[in-house]
Amino acid sequence: MKGLLARKVGMTQVFTERGTVVPVTVLEADSCTVVQRKTVAVDGYEAAQLGFGSRRPRHTPKPLLGHFKRAGLQPQRTLIELRDPGDVEAGSHVSVDIFTAGQRIDVVGISKGKGFAGQHKRHNFDRGPVSHGSHNIKQPGSIGSTDAARVFRGLRMAGHLGAQRATVRNLEVVRVDTDRNLLLVKGAVPGHRNAVLLVRDSDRSATLGNAS
Repeated sequence: MKGLLARKVGMTQVFTERGTVVPVTVLEADSCTVVQRKTVAVDGYEAAQLGFGSRRPRHTPKPLLGHFKRAGLQPQRTLIELRDPGDVEAGSHVSVDIFTAGQRIDVVGISKGKGFAGQHKRHNFDRGPVSHGSHNIKQPGSIGSTDAARVFRGLRMAGHLGAQRATVRNLEVVRVDTDRNLLLVKGAVPGHRNAVLLVRDSDRSATLGNAS
């Protein structure tokens, strides 16, 4: 599975050869580096540890400083593992040329935090009646049961919305700019501006290819 870490620059639009407008998200992967290569013999599984962004040595814990020193790299701000990475070596740089235009990818990141939200915004609940005398317009309704004198665990209620790991699957790569190390992906991806995202091959496209 191919993949890299990239920074979300923002959204824009591009024109295709037919003249149609396509909304795209611009991802920049200028500093993605392979920090460590994990093997079955040593670690029990195949993976590559990818690093992204710079970090001041004085703000880096000493165990991490030693970890980066063994790899011959400067401290990285973000570390993420990618399973079954293929033939990549520790210390090498990963650029956007591993992807091609028209390829399907998955983008993994942390969704935007929305703070405390009610059940209507958080779970898309319907509102109550707004007729005269109704006091149940924004209430969740009954949260109890007929026989148990308690509220069951897992009931959808108001609470913190967003700021969770989210994956958008089967997105299309519209354009690959190797000169500026930019990746233009059709549609929206998780995270705020300047968020670090994991871009990898789409597992759904592989499943569809095996089915056909």
